[in-house]
Amino acid sequence: MRARNREPQTLGGGGTLDRLARILAARNIAPAAVAALAEEPEPFSPLDALSAGMPLRYQAAVADHPQVLAWARDVAEAAVAPSQGARRQVTTGPSLLMAGVVGAGKTHQAYGAVRRLAEAGVGVRWRATTAADLYAGLRPRSGVDSERELAAVGRCPLLIIDDLGAAKSSDWVEEVTYRLINRRYNHMLPTLITTNLAIKDLRAYLGDRVTSRLAQMTTRVEFEPVDRRRHRAA
Repeated sequence: MRARNREPQTLGGGGTLDRLARILAARNIAPAAVAALAEEPEPFSPLDALSAGMPLRYQAAVADHPQVLAWARDVAEAAVAPSQGARRQVTTGPSLLMAGVVGAGKTHQAYGAVRRLAEAGVGVRWRATTAADLYAGLRPRSGVDSERELAAVGRCPLLIIDDLGAAKSSDWVEEVTYRLINRRYNHMLPTLITTNLAIKDLRAYLGDRVTSRLAQMTTRVEFEPVDRRRHRAA
């Protein structure tokens, strides 16, 4: 038997819709219903899209710390619409530094704060990384443009840096951190930073230049010394 070659068809193609129209016409259903079926967009929720981009553990994170909620409100109020009628977007705003022991809930609050922005109807392009992963991705190596990657992280409208201070300190780490923080400081880009170090210990790890900028650009929040992970497990 001779095989017949057929062009692939989609729902939007004429063949499928024509056949569907004939079937509906035979059943006295208006052809306009076919067009509506083809043109109706898929349901889309910015909140669903945001959650899909989060680590599974934090997809349902909810921010409830008063200062974190205040930060999210301030960032939302600073959002602007790129054109009339468009959704407001995060382009500038304050930053937040959350300090506390391991397991205090800082990362949960950070992801919950981003979710809060989406719930407020604000569009936001964001990125999240641990400090250790950030440095690993920026280390000079063959085939990787570290400068381009640093620029991309530096200009991201909203950045989460988790566990600042967990990576081993070095002159290179201090320099990269300074360049990143300085760029975000100059352009007033909202940054969520978590650290296990006490705020008073950050200067010894980061150096004076970084600490000075963080002091000016962030609201500092010290979490209670309770490991919530162990508490939940118990």
